[in-house]
Amino acid sequence: MSQVRIERADMKRDNADQFVGYTVFSIDGHASSYEITFLSKNGRDWDYSLNFAGEPGIEEQFLQIDERIENDDELFDDLLDAAIDASEFGASEAD
Repeated sequence: MSQVRIERADMKRDNADQFVGYTVFSIDGHASSYEITFLSKNGRDWDYSLNFAGEPGIEEQFLQIDERIENDDELFDDLLDAAIDASEFGASEAD
């Protein structure tokens, strides 16, 4: 499996008291970095969206990492935890 490197992350609560966060990460061998954004009303059930973090990259690589995130709970949790750990409230409030 390719090595995943977290570049930056954060999470906040919006005006509706929802958790809104992101993690920017790169993958060995991929031309571009990715940004996954997270949204949750309760801090337990998460929706996400994946995008290129900067300039558009190779669509085939994007589809590969999107499928990997969809099927690899550990990777999804690692990316989510990076956002939670970087937040002002940390993991204690969002768990």
